[in-house]
Parts: sequence; structure tokens; C-alpha cells
Amino acid sequence: MVASRATLPDLDALDPHELKALIVAQHKQLSTQEERILTQSEQLASRDAEIEHLKLLIAKLRRMQFGRSSEKVDRQIEQLELRLVELEENRSKESLERETAAAESAVTRPARRPLPEHLPREVQTYLPKEEACPDCGGKLKRLGGDASEILEYVRERIKVIRQVRPKLACAGCDRIVQAAAPSRPIARSVAGPGLLAHVLISKYGDHLPLYRQAQIYAREGVDLDRSTLAEWVGGCCRLLQPLVETVRRHVMVADKLHGDDTPVPVLAPGLGKTKTGRLWTYVRDDRPAGDGTPPAVWFCYSPDRKGEHPMEHLSSFSGTLQADGYAGFEKIYETGRIQEAACWAHVRRKFYDLQAAHKSPVAVEAIERIAGLYAIESEIRGRSPEERREIRNLRSRPLLDSLKQWLEETLGKLSRKSDTALAVRYALGRWEALLRYCDNGRLEIDNNAAERALRVVALGRKNFLFAGSDGGGESAAAMYSLIGTAKLNGLDPESYLRNVLSRIADHPINRIEELLPWNLAAELAVKSSRAA
Repeated sequence: MVASRATLPDLDALDPHELKALIVAQHKQLSTQEERILTQSEQLASRDAEIEHLKLLIAKLRRMQFGRSSEKVDRQIEQLELRLVELEENRSKESLERETAAAESAVTRPARRPLPEHLPREVQTYLPKEEACPDCGGKLKRLGGDASEILEYVRERIKVIRQVRPKLACAGCDRIVQAAAPSRPIARSVAGPGLLAHVLISKYGDHLPLYRQAQIYAREGVDLDRSTLAEWVGGCCRLLQPLVETVRRHVMVADKLHGDDTPVPVLAPGLGKTKTGRLWTYVRDDRPAGDGTPPAVWFCYSPDRKGEHPMEHLSSFSGTLQADGYAGFEKIYETGRIQEAACWAHVRRKFYDLQAAHKSPVAVEAIERIAGLYAIESEIRGRSPEERREIRNLRSRPLLDSLKQWLEETLGKLSRKSDTALAVRYALGRWEALLRYCDNGRLEIDNNAAERALRVVALGRKNFLFAGSDGGGESAAAMYSLIGTAKLNGLDPESYLRNVLSRIADHPINRIEELLPWNLAAELAVKSSRAA
């Protein structure tokens, strides 16, 4: 409520001393109000500055979080986010109090998107309670109507399929015939292919540990021990291993690959502690260069990060490897069988961190120059390799030459030990490999294809905390390979795994290629349309 203004006394009736006292009192009151306004303004400015600082810290920690095994960063993020939420809630409340009703009524909400057409519809009709006209008692007839839609969730069901095989006897000779028992994905297991696929996707696609899945099934009245679920996961990984090997062969016959790795905490047997294993990923995806070859990703696990592991992984590959500056790749490049193509995203990220932390003018200019290269890439995505190479040499090459000259001039003005100088030297030290994409239209400007593939590992690592053993890391690599390849080919990974698990036990091993995601895409699309 706004306080009413105090009425002034009759100034003509006041003597000089009373008038002087009134002026002094009014001046003191105005000074107090001005100090209060300045204090509130300083508090608001301080709070806004703290909010921006917290947002910067959280963004920096989130970038650090990728690839970290410690939970320390996670706890720091949670604490900062709690403080940020508190500050923003207070700012929001005060902002709402200052807004007038007219301003609130002028706010327009964005248009709501229609609900997906492919979802099944259930029509519920609500008839009026009146059976006759409430005014004259006349007969009512249909006159249009109103319809609206809500999105509802129907709880998933677990069902039991009873497999009955009648025995038939011949009336003349007493011969008995009976259908053979249908095969199961895992021998002597009660799990059907749909349930197995759901367990696998929940663990490796939705990042639900097995003990949480056991709790969910218990709410449905189904008692499935975590050990039982673990046996199913191990059995499926063994069953699907020939398919994973087929994916690996498909990936390795490419002439260009994206490669990267990430740490995975693994329980060290007998010590009660964790060691650091590695998950490596190799991606074949030539769609940006107009190639229709099916994309695929192959993951593999190693107990450490020694350079011998990528040497073994890539023993059958020859071509160009798009990767970061990991020193373990150097011996591979020395053979001459594999060429290095460096990643511009890594160069840009170093300058971006500098810009976020220090508002460095050098970092800002570097980011803007690199953005010009990416703008050209967005225009030529999907074109043929020849056209991409021609446009890059015509438009990107001059920008790169100018960027190199500017980096060399800038480096001479910087302290050798500064972070900015380190970022500049990182770019100049890999310049030949950074230029390689201009001479080969099949190459990409960065290694984001591999980094996108590894995101699923980072999410799973956050939920699982650690893998139970080296065998668990190998199982994870196998499932990430199939799930990632299904996604790259536009398939629902759970539907794909259900289809594969329903037939792989009886499928001839010499025709295992028939079960690759792109070879089942048409069949799964038909089933999906029928279900809809």
C-alpha cells in the first residue's frame, strides 16, 4: 500500500525559527531516503554481478566436468547452482513486485506446439447432462463441438507369454508330433527379447543402474534381483559380440575416422578402490560430405591410456584420423599409414575459456576469426567432396593465412608464460594438421562427431560412478557401439535391439551383416507405422 503524503503546515503562519526547523527536518528526511535508494541500488548491482559471476563459474565447471572422474566438480556445481537459484528467485520476486498490472497483461506467451501426430489418440466424449433443451424442453441435436488434447502417460506393463506346444498323436500308429520349443535369446532364461532390450537401453541408453531398475520392477510386483539383471546383461553382450565385431569392420574400412577417448572409473579387484580405465570411440560418418555410406561408431575399452591401445585398434585402418592432440597417436602418424587432421573445436575452446575467464581481447578476436571458418562449413555441409575442397581453397584458405599471420604477430607481444600465449602456441604447433581439411573435401573442420559419441559415456559415468570390472567396461563398449550406431542411422535403439535379440540366436553367423541397423531400417519402419 502506498502511504499518503503528509500535508504541509500553513507556511505563512510559521515564524522564521519554525520555518528553519521545518526545512532542516525535510532536508534530513530527503538525505535519508537518498542514502536508502543508493544502498538498494548498490545491493542490486552487487547481486546482479554475483549472478553473472556464478553463471560463469558454473559454465566453466560444466566444461571441466566432461572427462573428470572425481565428484568434487559435481558438488561445486550443485552448491553454486543452489546459490544462483536463490539469487535469481529473489531478483524475480522483486521484479514482479515492481511490475504493474498493465505490464503483466501485455506479456504474450509463445504459441504452444501441437502434440505429435504419430502418437495414438484415445477419444473421450463428454456429453452435456441435459437430455432436452433446458429452456423449452425441445429435442437436442448435434451442432459441432469443441476439442482439445492433453498429453498423458500410460504406465508400461510387464506381461507373461505362456508358450504352449500341444502334442498330437496319430490315431493309426500312435506317432506323436510336437512343435520344437522356440529358442530364447539367453538359454534357460525367463527373459524375452523385449524385456532384455529394455534392460539394456535403461542401463546404457537411459543411464539407470541395475539396482534402480530392480526397484522399479519391484513396484510393478516383479521380483528381479540385481544379480539376475546382471546375468542378462552379460549374456546379451556375449550374444551380440559377433554383431559388434561386424560394426568394427565396417568402421575400419573407411578412409577417414573420428577418434577420441574418455576416462572411466573401474573398480580395482581386491582393493576396494577405483582405477582409471578408458573408453575409446571411432566414428565413421561421411554424410556431411554427401556420402550415403551408413554411419557407424565403434567403442572399445582398455584398462589404461597407453599408446599401444590405439595402435592395436587402428592396426587395419589406413587413411586420415581426425583427433585431438593426444601424444599416443604420434607413433601411429609416424608410420605414414595414417595422417593427422587436427580439430579446430579444440583450438576455439582454448580461446573461449580465456574469453570467459578474462574477457581477453585476443581471445575475442580469435573466436571471431574461427567463427568465419565455421560459417563457410555450415554452407557446404552435405555437398560433394570436390565442391567442398574447391570452396575451402577459395574462401577458407585466405582466412586461414590471415589468421596464422595474426597469431604469429600476437604471440610476439605476449608473455611466454601467459595462458593466451599457450593457446596461440597450441594452434601454431598443429597448423599443418589444422589445414589438412582444406585439401580433402571428405574431412571435417573438427572432431565433434567423436565428441558427440562420447556424451553418452559422460552421462552414464555420472550415474554409475564406476564400472564393476574390466569386463564391465568391455560390455559397456559393446552396447554403446550398437546403441550409438542405431541412433546414427535414425533408429530407435530399443526397437532395434528387440528385433535383433528376437532372431540372433537362430541367425546364421555368416549372414550377421543382415542384422546391422541400416539393413533392418526398412523393416523397423514398417513395424513402427503399423504400431502407430
